[in-house]
Amino acid sequence: MSTALVMDNRNWDPALSRLLVTLEESRDDLPCTEEFAFLSELLQKQELHSLVHIHNKVLASTNTRDGRFNPVVDSSVQAALEALADVLPLIEQPKKSWDSRQNGQELLTLLQTPHIQGLLYAHDCIAQKDYYPVLPEVPIDIDEDEETIKIVQLVKSNEPLEGAKSAEPIVGATIKTDEETGKIVIARIMHGGAADRSGLIHVGDEVVEVNNICTEGKSPNDVLQILQNSEGTITFKLVPADAKGNLRESKVRVRAHFDYCATSDPYIPCKEAGLDFEKGDILHIVSQDDAYWWQARKEYDRNMRAGLIPSRALQEKRIVHERSLKGLDVANLENDDFDREEIATYEEVAKLYPRPGLQRPVVLIGPPGIGRNELKRRLMALDPDKFKTTIPFTTRPIKHGEINGKEYYFVSREKMEEDIAAGKFLEHGEYKGNLYGTSADSVKSIINAGYVCILNPHYQALKMLRTPDIKPFVVYIKPPSFDILKETRHEAYARSTFDEANSRGFTDEEFEEIERSAARIEFLYGHWFDEVIENADLSIAFEHLVQAVQRLETEPLWVPASWVQ
Repeated sequence: MSTALVMDNRNWDPALSRLLVTLEESRDDLPCTEEFAFLSELLQKQELHSLVHIHNKVLASTNTRDGRFNPVVDSSVQAALEALADVLPLIEQPKKSWDSRQNGQELLTLLQTPHIQGLLYAHDCIAQKDYYPVLPEVPIDIDEDEETIKIVQLVKSNEPLEGAKSAEPIVGATIKTDEETGKIVIARIMHGGAADRSGLIHVGDEVVEVNNICTEGKSPNDVLQILQNSEGTITFKLVPADAKGNLRESKVRVRAHFDYCATSDPYIPCKEAGLDFEKGDILHIVSQDDAYWWQARKEYDRNMRAGLIPSRALQEKRIVHERSLKGLDVANLENDDFDREEIATYEEVAKLYPRPGLQRPVVLIGPPGIGRNELKRRLMALDPDKFKTTIPFTTRPIKHGEINGKEYYFVSREKMEEDIAAGKFLEHGEYKGNLYGTSADSVKSIINAGYVCILNPHYQALKMLRTPDIKPFVVYIKPPSFDILKETRHEAYARSTFDEANSRGFTDEEFEEIERSAARIEFLYGHWFDEVIENADLSIAFEHLVQAVQRLETEPLWVPASWVQ
């Protein structure tokens, strides 16, 4: 490569280019050694010039006049999460070179190590200046009869201000009448709203004037009317609260286990400030300061202003009240199997990324007769070297031709009862005088060996399976409506699983039992389902199951927060 070519390439670093020119000019005076050739080749590599270019850009953007370095971003943890999301699809693309996929896998593993995550978290704490001490405010010497007044101007926007039955969106704050003083005060600041972004209005501030109109003796509705009639800039005259509320957003994410519509809620302080959501939505809880009304926004929602949602405590009280009106004793909602319903409102969640060599087990839950055994059989036949299942334990005598550890693990009744009492079995039962069960260790051994463990236990086993050390992916196999269930099973000549002695079709009573059992499972455990597949057509249901398993292996998914801590 000639010197002229180096100088003409604008993407090359000038310092490296000058060094290369000097080296080339000294070629005749220096012996032509391997080191010389290596250095010359290195200085001409585009990768080296790109790295130096990046280094210089970072140095230029962070090195200030006073010689101090400032962070480029204050959310490196989020940047790492986004990088993981970008890298995962590249690893799975067969068209990519082996080196590219290998490098992507190394980056994926590196970014998930505790040391790197701790380093990124420490960086963000420093960048966000979390280390700064909180000092008390400096007292201001004023006359006892004088009050400190601050004047704040905001531009009117489409954001809610509580105060009237038909509240008009104004500035992103809520007001109320103080019960003790009768004065108008700021009750709540909506995260991301105009008042929050200004940083000048705080909870507890007394509203003295709005656009030069005194608020003394006025109600929140009167103040709202003033704001509605205002155009452009709105000027507030406020008496500062004694203590400023900390509006720093929390990092809590929750999965909602119920539907919510703010306009249908008669108790919400401001309907226009409410946030509607559906069961299964992921919500970012930005403030839990209010015991009854949290502030939240939907994950991935670009609307930065938060909305009001009922708190966990408030929603639990509502559910208990609704059940009591229906004559249900929620504290003792039990059946013959001693199952008890949990009051599902929100569950704190975090993203769990696929881990090389550690596969999450797939747990098929559903009523007896819905087809879980056949779906499990097909999935294992799809790739026997990938999908494995547990071998059950039993106390029945071994039969001729059976091998211990193949069809069953044969143990004594005394040993199995001892292990059951010690909580070592995920599920167990008795049939014709013999005990049968699935041990937790057998599931963990399959996981630790790098296989995908496929299980179809009784739904009550979820209580022992859904733990941080197992991390199951729960797939609920749902029956279609009664008519479709009956039609599809008759067309497929499906054999009843309720009668082991005789091979026959399902009866109407058995179809009804499937529907009743499904309703009970959904009522008790619906908030634990990661995927719901309706089994009207077995081939379509199996296709959906395969797709769900593929997502499990390639995409980060939301799981209980305790699983990733």
